[in-house]
This record gives sequence, structure tokens and C-alpha cells, in this order.
Amino acid sequence: MLPKRINVDVVRESIGEYKDTKKTVEERGKIYEELLGFVPPRIEARMNVTGALDPKIVDLQEQMREHAMYPESFDVKTTQLMLFGMLLITLSDAAILHGMAARRAGATWKEMQDVVNLTFLFRGLSAANRGAEILANIAEREAADKAK
Repeated sequence: MLPKRINVDVVRESIGEYKDTKKTVEERGKIYEELLGFVPPRIEARMNVTGALDPKIVDLQEQMREHAMYPESFDVKTTQLMLFGMLLITLSDAAILHGMAARRAGATWKEMQDVVNLTFLFRGLSAANRGAEILANIAEREAADKAK
């Protein structure tokens, strides 16, 4: 489902401390927490590793990401549904994150399935299978979150 988390203490000891002077690593993570409820492991790795070695690129990456992911033309749900489909069509494992974000933004299971159906038209059964697996994993995660 999701890759394992990095050991931030080891990164800081071996590679160095986060050095961005514009925003703290916690401030950078807030937008992901709002969107997903947590900072994904690979984002956490980029923030800590690249933030220690080249904090300017982290700032540039985050400016570009924020600009592209929050366009004036679409609401968050629509953007996340599109990203879910774009990533699913390439069979990217990041599709699950945008599926989770779409659900948090109000996407219904039917809307999610409709995106899977569209990707099936252009990618085939592998996208349909991966899409169904992702929806099942999101449902499982949502159920676990409710049980907490």
C-alpha cells in the first residue's frame, strides 16, 4: 500500500538537519496533513533529505506543486479525482494517495469507480484491477480510521 516511513533521526544524523529558512519541515507538512491527514513517507523523505542538502529546490518544488494542485479552475475534489486517474493510468503507486485525497475532499465511491472505468478504457484490465485494489485499500484504511 504505502512505502515504509523513513527514520528521520538517522537522516538528520547521517545527512544533516533540515535547512530551509523559509518554512520549517512541520510547516511544509501541513498542506499534506490537510489533504491526506498525514505526510506521505516519500514526501517526508524528500522534505528531510533534500531539505538538508538543497533546501532551495524543496521551496521551488513546493511552490510549483501548490500552484498546480490548487488551480482556480477546479475544486480540490475534481483535481484529486483527475490526479487519481492520471496516476492510475500509469499504474503509479502514488495513485492511492490521490484517491485518499479525493475521498477526503468528498468524492463518492461511484465517482472513484467512474475514474477507474475511464482509465480502463485507455490502460486496460491492469488499471481496472489496480483501481479496484486501491479502492478496497482506501475503504480498509477509512474503516480503520473510524475504529480509532
